[in-house]
Amino acid sequence: MSQMLKSSGGIGIATLTSRILGLVREQVYTAFMGTGAVYGAFVFAYMVPNLFRRLLGEGALTAAFIPVFKAKEKNEGEKSMWQAANAVISGLVMVSGGITLLVVGVVSLLLLRNSWSNETRLMLELLRLMFPYMVLACIGAVFIGILNARGHFFIPALGTTILNIVMIASVLLLAPRLGKTLDKQIFALAIGVIIAGIAQAAFQMPVLRKEGFRYHWIPPWRDPTVREVVLKMVPGILGVAAYQINVMLTQALAFGDNARIVAQFAVAVRLMELPQGVFGLSLATFLLPTLASLAVEKNFAQFRSTLRQGASHLIFINLLASILLFTQAAPIVRLLFERGKFDVSSTEHVSFALLFLVPGLISFSLVNIFARAFYATGDLQTPMRISIFCLAMNALLTAFFLFVWKLGPGALGLANSLTSICNLSLLLYALRKRLRTLEMAELVAQLPRLAMAGLVAGIISWLFRVWWGGHVGHASLLLKLGEVFIPLTLASLAYLGMGLMLKIPSATEMLRLVTGLKTRTSH
Repeated sequence: MSQMLKSSGGIGIATLTSRILGLVREQVYTAFMGTGAVYGAFVFAYMVPNLFRRLLGEGALTAAFIPVFKAKEKNEGEKSMWQAANAVISGLVMVSGGITLLVVGVVSLLLLRNSWSNETRLMLELLRLMFPYMVLACIGAVFIGILNARGHFFIPALGTTILNIVMIASVLLLAPRLGKTLDKQIFALAIGVIIAGIAQAAFQMPVLRKEGFRYHWIPPWRDPTVREVVLKMVPGILGVAAYQINVMLTQALAFGDNARIVAQFAVAVRLMELPQGVFGLSLATFLLPTLASLAVEKNFAQFRSTLRQGASHLIFINLLASILLFTQAAPIVRLLFERGKFDVSSTEHVSFALLFLVPGLISFSLVNIFARAFYATGDLQTPMRISIFCLAMNALLTAFFLFVWKLGPGALGLANSLTSICNLSLLLYALRKRLRTLEMAELVAQLPRLAMAGLVAGIISWLFRVWWGGHVGHASLLLKLGEVFIPLTLASLAYLGMGLMLKIPSATEMLRLVTGLKTRTSH
């Protein structure tokens, strides 16, 4: 069984736990608020500090810092490695704290003194309260990056579980105490975000201390490691967070048009994040330190092989996920969310957005993998240039689909899917030039067989959905469960069976991972 699947599978278990709780959180949120303007205001306000967190903590900084951290460990020893970590964390606290003070000050002293619609004023008030989450989440993200570089994947990935538990508790326990109207109760969710940020960072500390980490302040402006990381980080800020920036820009357009679209699209994105996070981000998390080590050793033959295997496994898993989400969009949304203030109309709008978002699932996930190949070699500028082009393309497409074609929440999904496909194509072209060859012939040869397996699974899933809707319906919870899980199971078994019959290597690897069988597979 490949070490890649073992390690990313361990991360995947923790991530699956987190994503399931994230799904539960979304169910609690939507039952509490529906997909109306108040939820739209909360989603957009939360998105802003979350974007800065990804840019400064989880995104560009982590991508720039991990290769430096690994090089320090290999070339100068652990003392120098921990010194570098403390200097970078000190710089992060200083910068993120300064940004937080600036944003909170601008919102309080300038923006909130103007006349706004009720939805925009609520969004600004929520943003002011939640923005300090960015500092806490940035620190937590760097802690996770350090632990990943030290070979710990499961516990760091489990940290998001703590975040989701706290945020769910804020709805159930705190919201009823803040008032009787939704526009007052919503501030409980914002308070929950801050508490969750503290809990997530604190959850990493026991393992960090066991590894030998002890924080002490180091003036970042005089530290050579900080300068090296900043030089690598600045051009990659847009590149590493292209997807998050895309989502924020497109939802800003949507919020200006109709705040409800933001809420509807957010639920669709949550469903997309389940397969994308469980395997796509888990695999990408494993690959960055692995590829960074291979790049330091200049072992580019193994570098290409590792990258090819990662892409192959990801395509195999996420192709099935894409097919199931596309053919079962409305039944899945109905089963998971249609309760409380989330009504039939909400189901229609969310499933409509999901239909346009799902075609980009594979490319979304592959962008994460191939971008990390650049970061591992110290090149953050190439993904940055590509992302700038894709960001402009995404904004134009969103505006066109939103205001000209009038696709509503589907506009955001279609624009993001097309942009991610373009992003992936440009990254592959640039990476092939950088490495001279990608050695992807084996993967390309599998694509027709993957397409055949996917077609069989898709036909089974679609036909069963049509039959169930015409003969059985979804009047009860049991019928809703059958409507989703019976075709999901049949289509998945058919897909795996076709993969084994057609001798797709990833199918054999997945079977070995689940059963522990010592079968042979070619690479």
